[in-house]
Amino acid sequence: MKILHIDGEFFNVKDTLNCGQVFRFTPYSQGYLIKSKDKCCYAYNQDDRAIIECEDGDADYFYRYFDLDTDYSDIYKRAVNSKYKILQESAKYGKGVRILRQNKAEALLSFIISQNNNITRIKGIIEKICDALSEQKSFNGVAFKPFPTIKQLYSKDQNFYKGLSLGYRAEYIPAVAKMIDCGLIEEIEDLKTSDLKKRLIAIKGIGEKVANCALLFGFGRTECFPVDTWLKKVYKEDFKGELTDSKKITAWYENEFYPYGGYFQQYLFYMKRESKNSK
Repeated sequence: MKILHIDGEFFNVKDTLNCGQVFRFTPYSQGYLIKSKDKCCYAYNQDDRAIIECEDGDADYFYRYFDLDTDYSDIYKRAVNSKYKILQESAKYGKGVRILRQNKAEALLSFIISQNNNITRIKGIIEKICDALSEQKSFNGVAFKPFPTIKQLYSKDQNFYKGLSLGYRAEYIPAVAKMIDCGLIEEIEDLKTSDLKKRLIAIKGIGEKVANCALLFGFGRTECFPVDTWLKKVYKEDFKGELTDSKKITAWYENEFYPYGGYFQQYLFYMKRESKNSK
């Protein structure tokens, strides 16, 4: 077992996981079990440290997954020095939030499932897919199901996915999985962000928000700014914006906060949702 110790000032495990960017994690002991692809780790905060426990061979994977080579102190300073009070406050509130570098294919497929869904239901559907298609593995004595392979995903038709509560999204999963198996990720991953986004949106089942989520959380394009209901509220209530079209609001955020939009999005999202849920 490999144990990574990281300064916890800019890494709060709970806050990072609860920002709507990832769905395959469960509370465990004093922290969380986090699953990605066919791997699993245990992460938690203790005193002033963030601690990650994983298999010896997975240490490099989770080091990258948690974006541990990025200096968040600089990102945080830019946010707290912003001219916008709401961003200053959000950064202080979510100081320990990090953007996860997820597997591209898994992130893309997960956010296709996420559209018009709440987080609890998204997590449940993805868990059903893993349970139905994957062979059980074990991490430190705890059983878990990996994310299915791409071939496993497109081996089933849309009726199979409808049976797992995907509804209208059921047809998208096997179709996109087939495209991924045929080299989609490798074909597009090095494109500049604007072209990559166009390619994703051209795929049936992928709209503006899904594309931006995949770009930010899967492809590492941190200038992207996914806009959902919470960010629309932030735009209207806190930035006093007058735009109503989601694409125009997204463009406003990305232009205003380039190239740190993705980081600032997480700060703003987390504080807005948590403050609402605490009332």
